[in-house]
Amino acid sequence: MPQPYHVLYLQVVPSAVLKIVRSQLPPGFELEALEEGSQDEVLCRVADADFLLVATTPVTEEVIAAAPRLKLIQHQGVGYDNVDMEAAARRGIPVALTPEGTTVGVAEHVFLLILALYKQLRTVEDALRRGEWLQWELRPQSYEIAGKRLGIVGLGRIGRAVTQRARAFEVAEILYYDLVRPGPEVEQGLGVAFCPFHDLLRRADIVTLHVPLTEETQGMIGAQELALMGEQAILINTARGALVDEGALYHALTREQITGAGLDVFAQEPPSPDNPLLRLDNIVVTPHIAAGTRDALRTKMVAAFANMLRVARGEEPIHMV
Repeated sequence: MPQPYHVLYLQVVPSAVLKIVRSQLPPGFELEALEEGSQDEVLCRVADADFLLVATTPVTEEVIAAAPRLKLIQHQGVGYDNVDMEAAARRGIPVALTPEGTTVGVAEHVFLLILALYKQLRTVEDALRRGEWLQWELRPQSYEIAGKRLGIVGLGRIGRAVTQRARAFEVAEILYYDLVRPGPEVEQGLGVAFCPFHDLLRRADIVTLHVPLTEETQGMIGAQELALMGEQAILINTARGALVDEGALYHALTREQITGAGLDVFAQEPPSPDNPLLRLDNIVVTPHIAAGTRDALRTKMVAAFANMLRVARGEEPIHMV
């Protein structure tokens, strides 16, 4: 009887999460997860791995070298900046992504952050729990999405899903910037207008980022870019924390250069408790959970294990980097 393929979930996760992951495991596969996440444990456990299921743990050259049986590095998301792509290429190990299960959750989360900022959710909830009834006081600083100009940086799967949901909120206009501009039929179908990056920052009431982290995009929102945005503009980042210069963002928020920011991601995760952004009232933060739903996890695991089955059959995986 052939030995089962060994999948190592290169992550420390709660038992309830691991139960959901295991529920989608196909026959002929066995799965283990990290228990403590130390480098020593990682290097020891990858030695027997046929497949790596990856979330946030770094997959370094050292990790790849310690996995002689490795056939596929399967990322459960779409950001692969924690994987040493050159080391994987030298070994001939494909790296694949899982866009399935990511798009809906992230697109929904964009509007969660926008509405939390526009409706002053943190302030009113904290006040109400203290016994204060701010029915009138915050009206001058509260807004609706309807009638606003939305600027989308990156018109990939998630950017397009955001445009679809924005229509339901009756935005006035959707601008977008992307290095790869789709054809006019795509723009017309989505109801979006291309806009150069700096012009988009000047014109948009809401700027939301949906690009991968690369050498070119790191720090793409800095002091210069924030200065271009209007005083009533807000910035939303559900992509990667390092896209934004956090020091510049802090200064822009404290000086009221922009109205607010909604962040699901940080340059350092988790952020240090003394990160000055966490002390501001005009920011809403969540712990990288935009795609962190039970629904998304099940969808991701079905897709990830399907890719492993392809490789086990000698086929090429889909969604390769």
